[in-house]
Amino acid sequence: MQTEVAIIGAGPAGTTLGLMLHQAGIDCVVIERQSSDYVLGRIRAGVLEWTTVEILDSLGVGERMRAEGHVHSGVSIGWRGREILSIELQALSGRPMMAYGQTEVQTDLYRRADEVGLTIVFEATDVELHGLTGDVATDSPAVTFTADGGQQRIDCAAIAGCDGYHGVSRITIPDEVKTEYEKAYPFGWLGILSETPPLPQLMYVNNERGFALCSERNPMLSRYYVQCPLTDSVDDWSDDRFWTELLTRVPASAAETIVTGPSIEKSIAPLRSYVVEPMQWGNLYLAGDAAHIVPPTGAKGLNLAVADVRYLADAFIARAEGDQTKLARYSTTALSRVWNAVRFSWWLTMLLHRFPDQSPFDQRAQEQDLYYLASSRAAQESMAEQYVGLPLYPDLT
Repeated sequence: MQTEVAIIGAGPAGTTLGLMLHQAGIDCVVIERQSSDYVLGRIRAGVLEWTTVEILDSLGVGERMRAEGHVHSGVSIGWRGREILSIELQALSGRPMMAYGQTEVQTDLYRRADEVGLTIVFEATDVELHGLTGDVATDSPAVTFTADGGQQRIDCAAIAGCDGYHGVSRITIPDEVKTEYEKAYPFGWLGILSETPPLPQLMYVNNERGFALCSERNPMLSRYYVQCPLTDSVDDWSDDRFWTELLTRVPASAAETIVTGPSIEKSIAPLRSYVVEPMQWGNLYLAGDAAHIVPPTGAKGLNLAVADVRYLADAFIARAEGDQTKLARYSTTALSRVWNAVRFSWWLTMLLHRFPDQSPFDQRAQEQDLYYLASSRAAQESMAEQYVGLPLYPDLT
């Protein structure tokens, strides 16, 4: 089999890139090691930047999102058990956000892929990358894998690694030519889904007992989180214990309005920040979680993945038109946005969580940061600008 671009991974990044290239008339094949049901079963982010909304619209996958998603114009921050600060995102930045779960985004992407005839090979095992030397001029990229009972090979001009942190793409880049940056946080998030109406506005909480988050997936599906030790397991947290802890942490005025109910999903996720540089090596290009991971505090993971593949698709389209410069600069272009999001997610994580080794000085400094945010319009504008997402191609003139 031959194609122009072999895409490894059919999550949001890989499927979105496939649709972008297909729309531009660039031949591509998407290879996914899991089944489509497995991919759709993963519970992930649920807050979309408006740039992401516009990109999905442009690919013909925005109709259900527009009908069922919830546009929200602000977020709230609660701390000390009583103060609630409302950050009016749209008023301060000019752009709102969209609450729409990643599972729903992925469902829409797969539906569109079927409609346009995008080739996705599911349950492809033993994936290996070949012919990569790190030199664009001498690379002869190919992908081998096992599917439908036999080994298959795809020869291509380029490989897009959209297969996540544990995929084959990132580890194909030799250690001596890449630099990895990582910060692990000493706690996790215990999250539940419940078929209950969410709060009218997404709320972050800094409490002496730990962080909490009240989010949503749709008008009758809520997503709640509480900070917990990494040593905890889901079995340690009954629904009753979770609701008691959540209602203790959020401000009393919010706790009075939260509707509790049985959980339909429960999981614990560790938090970390990770970036690999560069995001390209010869004719191999990384995107999404294959290149970077952010703590979910800033709602950046899915949005960064979509931005990566927009840059990458634009670069492949430019190359097809005879311009190689965008592809040569893909890593530099993408990493500028990545590091902005990584820094913002780190800052918000440090601002809102209680750390096991937090000294009295650290706690007072953190509280003062919250008071400054509450009292300064400039600080709120800065947070709003970063939260809703910086422009893909900022005007630096």
